[in-house]
Amino acid sequence: MTVDVTSSPPFLMPPEGLQALIEQLARLGYHVIGPTIDQDAITYQPIDSTDDLPRGWTDVQEAGRYRLERRDDEAYFGYVVGPHSWKQYLFPPHAVLATADRTEDGWQMQTPDDDPPRFAFLGVRACELAAIAVQDRVFTGGPYVDPIYQQRRDAAFIVAVNCTLAAPTCFCTSMGTGPRCTSGFDLALTETADGFIVEAGSDAGTDLLDRLPVRRATPEELEGAEAARQQAVDQIERSMPTEGLRDLLLNNLEHPHWKDVAERCLSCTNCTMVCPTCFCSTVTEVADLTGDHVERHRQWDSCFNIDFSYMNGGVVRNDIRSRFRQWLTHKLASWHDQFDTSGCVGCGRCITWCPVGIDLTEEVAAIAGAPQRTQPADTVRESAP
Repeated sequence: MTVDVTSSPPFLMPPEGLQALIEQLARLGYHVIGPTIDQDAITYQPIDSTDDLPRGWTDVQEAGRYRLERRDDEAYFGYVVGPHSWKQYLFPPHAVLATADRTEDGWQMQTPDDDPPRFAFLGVRACELAAIAVQDRVFTGGPYVDPIYQQRRDAAFIVAVNCTLAAPTCFCTSMGTGPRCTSGFDLALTETADGFIVEAGSDAGTDLLDRLPVRRATPEELEGAEAARQQAVDQIERSMPTEGLRDLLLNNLEHPHWKDVAERCLSCTNCTMVCPTCFCSTVTEVADLTGDHVERHRQWDSCFNIDFSYMNGGVVRNDIRSRFRQWLTHKLASWHDQFDTSGCVGCGRCITWCPVGIDLTEEVAAIAGAPQRTQPADTVRESAP
C-alpha cells in the first residue's frame, strides 16, 4: 500500500544510519543492489555495506563523454547516473522461457520455476522511478503479463534518492520525471550535511523506518534538504519540447534530417542498451548436442540491429536512417499510442553513451526548426518496437 508523501512526516537519519538501513534490508531477506564503482563507472551491483558505495566520487558527463572525478566532500550519492539501469534486475538480459524434453511419451514442455531473489534497490533516482513505471505499463499493464518481470517487480523494495546534482545531459524537468522523487518508492532519501532526510512512500517503508535510527526533522533541516534538491533543478540546461512532439515526428517521417543523423549514427545499439525503458528482445531455440533437450531463450535485442526487423525473407529496416527513425519516433511518439506515456524519462544516458555524441534533444529541435509535413500523424501505424 502506498503512502501520501505529502502527509508522511519527514525524518532525519544520521550518516551512520545508512549502514543500518542496508543491514535491516538484508535481515528482511533482501539482496541489496546499489551503486558502486566498476571499470571507472558507477554501476548497480550487489552491496554489503556503505564501503561499497561511491562515496566522495562524482560523474562528469557530456555528449559522448563520461568520467569519474573526486568530489571535495564525502557524499555517498553525489553523482547522477551511470550506464546501468535497474531494468537488468527486473527484465534480465537473458532468461529461459521454456524447456522441452524428448521422452518415450513424446515431447514434454515445461516452464522453468523461476525463483529470483528479493531485490532491494538503493539509490533509485526520480527519472529511474519513472522508467520503472513505464516498464510496469509495458510488462504488466495489458492483457498479457510478463511473469518474469512481475515476480521480480512485486518482490522489490525501492529506496530512492533525490538528486542534488544534475549532469549537462539531464532533461528530466522537460519530461516531468524529476529531479524530485514523488511516488513509486518505499523510502526516499535526500542527502544533506546533517545526514539524510527520509520520507516513507509505502506501508513497507513506514515499517522499516521503525527499525532505523531516525528522529523528526526540524524545519531548518527540511529547508536544507529543499535547497539541496533545488540545486539539481537549477543545474539542468537541456530541454525537450514535448508539446505536440508526437505529431511533429510522425508528420515528418521523410524529413531530410533523418539522413543527416544516419550519417553520424554507428547503429552500435549503445543508446538502447543503456536506456532504462527500452525493452526489445529476441527469442531463440537452443538444443543440446543430443537434440533431446531444447530451451527457449530470451535475450535483450535492439531495433538498431539489422536482423531485428527480419521477417518474411527480408529486412524491413535495412539502413541506419530507418532504424534511427524507428527508435526515436517509437520512443517519443508512438509509445503514447501504445502505452499512453512517453518512452523517454530524460535521464540523458543515450546522449552520454553515444560514441559520436548524438543528442536526441538536438535532433528533435532540428526537425522542429524546419518541419516538412509528410502525412497526417493519425494515419501512422509504425508503433511496433
